[in-house]
Amino acid sequence: MTSLTIRDFRPEDAGAALAAHRAGREHLVTTAETLVWRTALEQPGAHARTLVAELDGRVVGSLRCAVTTGTTRTGLGTGNGSVLPAFRRRGVFTALLAEAERHLAAHGVTELHGWVDEEPASLAFAAARGFRLGSSAQFAGRDLALPLPPAPETPAGVELRPATDWTEDPYPLFVIEADAVLDEPGEVTSDALDYEEWLDGDWSRPDLDRPLTVVAVVDGEPAAMSLAQTDGEGGYWSAFTACRREFRGRGLSKLAKRESLRLAAAAGHRHAYTSNDLTNAPMLAINRWLGYERCAGERKGIKTLG
Repeated sequence: MTSLTIRDFRPEDAGAALAAHRAGREHLVTTAETLVWRTALEQPGAHARTLVAELDGRVVGSLRCAVTTGTTRTGLGTGNGSVLPAFRRRGVFTALLAEAERHLAAHGVTELHGWVDEEPASLAFAAARGFRLGSSAQFAGRDLALPLPPAPETPAGVELRPATDWTEDPYPLFVIEADAVLDEPGEVTSDALDYEEWLDGDWSRPDLDRPLTVVAVVDGEPAAMSLAQTDGEGGYWSAFTACRREFRGRGLSKLAKRESLRLAAAAGHRHAYTSNDLTNAPMLAINRWLGYERCAGERKGIKTLG
């Protein structure tokens, strides 16, 4: 008889959880170390929980859920996970999702958001479990061995510097992100970002590659940046490219991201990936110019709880 157990993540589950997360999704660049770190992270009000599914004693899937923070909207939660392909259609993810919904509902969540692979089986699964579809996003990748387009001329007064220059005081980089996310497409506006939470949850990530994270500085003031995460195995992920609104229209995001890719290639990274909402025309245009090509898509799934 098959035995299915849903339990909380333990550090020794990291390798199996990562395998489920990335199965068929090479564009999802992360590390086992990051999974362990993220699970141990305690952020006020998030009530985060990472679940794993054991089938006959083997971890075959995982799901991370949390109350959404950083926004003035209340009652929102997130839940994202995956199951190894060979163990799908056995009720594993249904059981993970049910436990996540119980946990989030107990902490006041009335609307659950998660990402769904844009392929028929995943979309049908989500619809059958009460999710409606929201925004669309695409993943894109490029071979870092291929040449980059020629660099645009750097405007007078602009410097491109690594994020390591702000190791002691990263607050100016937080200011860039907190301003830029207000204009991010999607169903939820991150209009209440907290600096301490950003320090713990973004700046302290073990896969954040500060030497490859490039900041565009205008007359000494950080204005734009391209955050990079790497997996130590040749994979590079553009986590967030952003520009403060008063500095937009000068090509600073393009300069920062191109320089980050140049540094990544020089450091021996082989594949670069990124993701964008399909309504984010400026960033999609930058990525096309940089040579990215679509490799996968996803849809936001939204479910009312309770």
